[in-house]
Amino acid sequence: MAIPDVMIYTDGACLGNPGPGGYGAIIEISGTRIEKCGGFRLTTNNRMEIMAAIAGLELLRERCRVFIFSDSQYLVRAMTEGWVYKWQANGWMRNKKEQALNPDLWERLLKLSQKHEVEFRWVRGHNNHVENERCDRLANEAAQRSDMPADTVYESQILRR
Repeated sequence: MAIPDVMIYTDGACLGNPGPGGYGAIIEISGTRIEKCGGFRLTTNNRMEIMAAIAGLELLRERCRVFIFSDSQYLVRAMTEGWVYKWQANGWMRNKKEQALNPDLWERLLKLSQKHEVEFRWVRGHNNHVENERCDRLANEAAQRSDMPADTVYESQILRR
């Protein structure tokens, strides 16, 4: 039996960086379209870009062929050029002196990606790409909510500095 194709469109936003942040994802599978968004009271734009991909993948219940579209070069290049695998193999170090950022989210994304056949594709942001524009609106609306939870990992890192 063939596995289904899934399109996941994603975007992250941050009001200030760091600041309140949100993510948006659109999942299209078998003629069904699902929108998901959320956010945190203090986070970064890059964390929200990764979180958008995680949120989309978390909705999948069976093995799928997944195409994730993002305007984040950080996310797409980390996955397609293998940066994240190098960081992971090096104990989440970018080099001998610099820690890789966001290892908690990268771990989640890698674990979810292993369950599927995932391909990341870059799209130019704010370029009239309908799904990317909608994800941008979802992410920005989420970032403006007043009842957002803490991004506990990020906030604990801030306190340790």
